[in-house]
Amino acid sequence: MTDPGPLLMVRGMSPRLGFALLIALGLTGGVAAAQPSLQGGVQRDPGAQAALEMPRTEAAPAPTEAPDEDEVFGREMDFYDPSGHALRSFHDALRATQSDEDPRKARVLVYGASHVAADFFTHVLREQLQQRFGDAGHGFLMPARPWRRYRHLGGLSVESNRPWDALRVRASTRDVDHLGVAGLAVESDDRRAFGRIDTGDQVASQFAIMYLEQPGGGSFDVRLDGRRVARVATASEEIGAGWRLVTAAEARHVLEIRPRGDGPVRLFGVSVEREQPGVIVDNLGINGARAVSHLYWNPELHTEYLRRLSPDLVVLAYGTNESGDDGHPIETYEEELRAVVGRVRGAVPQAACMLIGPSDRPMRGEEGEPVDRPRTHQVVEVQRRVSRDMGCAFFDLVAFGGGPLSMVRWAEADPPYAQRDHVHYTGRGYLRLGEVLHDAMLEGFDETPRFDPPAAVAAGPRP
Repeated sequence: MTDPGPLLMVRGMSPRLGFALLIALGLTGGVAAAQPSLQGGVQRDPGAQAALEMPRTEAAPAPTEAPDEDEVFGREMDFYDPSGHALRSFHDALRATQSDEDPRKARVLVYGASHVAADFFTHVLREQLQQRFGDAGHGFLMPARPWRRYRHLGGLSVESNRPWDALRVRASTRDVDHLGVAGLAVESDDRRAFGRIDTGDQVASQFAIMYLEQPGGGSFDVRLDGRRVARVATASEEIGAGWRLVTAAEARHVLEIRPRGDGPVRLFGVSVEREQPGVIVDNLGINGARAVSHLYWNPELHTEYLRRLSPDLVVLAYGTNESGDDGHPIETYEEELRAVVGRVRGAVPQAACMLIGPSDRPMRGEEGEPVDRPRTHQVVEVQRRVSRDMGCAFFDLVAFGGGPLSMVRWAEADPPYAQRDHVHYTGRGYLRLGEVLHDAMLEGFDETPRFDPPAAVAAGPRP
């Protein structure tokens, strides 16, 4: 195994977290590249094992200069929050986990593209927040693999066989579909299909299964540790947001879902939780996704699941893919982003919100040299403006990296902190991002008293 480097073990990191990330880094220190943008309508992939393959990364152009051996990768920085209270309700929720009278869970939902889907920096947030405020469970997982390399860190695993179709929104779709809370679903009417979640070295006592109620829907069996504990019928006169809670003694468990073959069964996810106060960090990342995809998820289902999960903080980490959409007017992008944030704020107005902008994404110049991408800065400014206007915090990934062309330096470092595609970080880079985000999320937490936010912010987006 390669030398983990000086920043591999973050402040206060548990041995379990460090070990998990070392395994994930492997010998190369990298993560798979993202799915490129897709064309067409809702994607139906025949077989989850082969779905959404990730291409090999491109060779990088030569660096403009050698990296500084003493350079620190990843600036420690705060969120952009001119209001000064964008995260106050989240901080109050964290305090409530430690209440002597009525302790509760605090929940963070993280949407995004491949930066999120890899579950590197979200795993750091999960571990660090749970160490301080309590472990309320892993949170959201798909019950069958929607793409071959789907996985979350932390010891849990997802297994499935081929008779599943993976459904998601393609980049240019204009068709609204029923895709639950994450914009993602797996569907099968084959009784040979199975999806299995193994909690591994984690314990759990609650499994909330989300599925589509629909006319003509089939039924599925739920097995826990090899024993059938429920049979769920999804047939309904109307489309609806199905929810089945399975409880058990707190322990390591294996949850298995098997369609009975009597009609289509569409599953939106499972929330793996513990019946105790603490923090949950849900990873809802989809490779190649854009923020606008939210507008093509059925709004009634999406809103219903958001309200059931009742998050205290919703993170929208998009923009890197949008920075390559040069043919899409930036004014249209801003309108779409405002609509997406408005939907979230309207569904769960009590939740704090945060936008994480695009990472630095150099492009090739006329002679193959790395040059700055102008649209990235346009996307950053749009997100900064939307965050300010709609009461959200904003985290600038370009500034975190060190400014334009910083990805070149990160990729050429030894050991590398970014991949040679100049789009994605390595596991080491994502680990650093998780550390900085965690610290920024808790900035002012110990000093700031509770207070009620202004009515305009509490009610949702401002016009």
